Amino acid sequence: MQITNQTGDQHEASLESGNGTVNKYLLPFILITTLFFLWGMAHNLDSILIPHLKKACELNNRQSTLIDTSVFFAYFIMAIPAGMLIKRFGYKNSIITGLLVFAAGAFLFVPAANTRTYELFLFALFVIGCGLTILETSANPYATILGPAESSSKRINLAASFNGLAAMIAPIVGSLFILSGKNHTPAQMAAMPEATKAAYLLEEAAAVKLPYIILGTVLVLVAIMFYFMHLPSMKPQHTEAEIKPGFFSVLKFRHLSWAVAAQFFYVGAQVCITSFFIRIAQQGAGLDEKTAGYYLGIYGFLFMSGRFIGTFFLRFVKDYVLLSIYCVMSILLCLVAIYGSGIYVIYALGGIGFFMSIMFPTIFSLGLVGLKSNTETGSSWLVMSIVGGAILPYTMGTLIDMKHDDIQSGYIIPLFCFLVILSFGLVGHKVKKIEA
Repeated sequence: MQITNQTGDQHEASLESGNGTVNKYLLPFILITTLFFLWGMAHNLDSILIPHLKKACELNNRQSTLIDTSVFFAYFIMAIPAGMLIKRFGYKNSIITGLLVFAAGAFLFVPAANTRTYELFLFALFVIGCGLTILETSANPYATILGPAESSSKRINLAASFNGLAAMIAPIVGSLFILSGKNHTPAQMAAMPEATKAAYLLEEAAAVKLPYIILGTVLVLVAIMFYFMHLPSMKPQHTEAEIKPGFFSVLKFRHLSWAVAAQFFYVGAQVCITSFFIRIAQQGAGLDEKTAGYYLGIYGFLFMSGRFIGTFFLRFVKDYVLLSIYCVMSILLCLVAIYGSGIYVIYALGGIGFFMSIMFPTIFSLGLVGLKSNTETGSSWLVMSIVGGAILPYTMGTLIDMKHDDIQSGYIIPLFCFLVILSFGLVGHKVKKIEA
């Protein structure tokens, strides 16, 4: 597939123009990379919000996972409209729209915290999820086509490495500014005077306001930056017969169908692991709330390191091979998390973070191979599959409640997820020719 800009110049020809090409594609790629960081901040702050709002709004495990459900259900609802938005208005306008919707959700945290209304928190998170859906549906395929097709996996993994940077920074920020470190047993809460209890819970809820006000402000500023910056309008020039573009006809590509399933279980696994990380660190390793939050930051560092190291390995190893190897390691470490004890459970989860690092961008890239004019539609399907982050953590929370708050038992859910992803890496990624 060749790539042309709005003037009709072929991408291959522009590669020979030296510094002109560097200037044309480097800055857009840097701008797109900032989006990976920003939505990484949103997702990884959720891992702090789950134990924090569980305490501030007096929730059980299943109720607390509705935080994930609100965000990731938005992906399912908004993926198709997001794809239509890109086709109608282009990547740049879609990105600006996504940033502003994302910002609106962040600002809604203020009234939610002021009233300590969990339903309003969930609505704010749903709005954030809608903005994230538009951003991811725009930025992931844009990163894959902003350069030679043969280096698309390397390019999207490099951009996604900054999503990994957010995975390290967000838990540290959340631990510093959101988690108070104050925990009371049910008996202590029951014995507390109503006025004191109400003040304590309102103070806990209010801790989220400043971080989300700052996040919303940054998002508005980035949207303004995108408005005034020029982004190349990339569109494919096809030289081979293709199937007719269509939302369901694109699933005739078996490797895309496999990728959608793999992405569903990958996102579910990642969200399950991070959502209950602080709880398992407290229960399994005996850590206090803030220390557990900092360990989640170390998990994020390992996740980020895995992205950069994985991007390097992709220069020498086929993407589906590396994906399969990382899945095997994640399966083994999941077994340690389920059956281990003490600090070794936390070490195992940190290792899973490292090996999960390349999975999302690699599955995304493998799923889009050979789609040509169906790329935007395929991207919408892959973004819709992120709904796994809404369903599987809720399943895990329900299982944990059934097991009398045994957090480790719930990690059988991500173990199953990695088995599915391994199947995609071994078999499902293979592209088969589609008959017209």
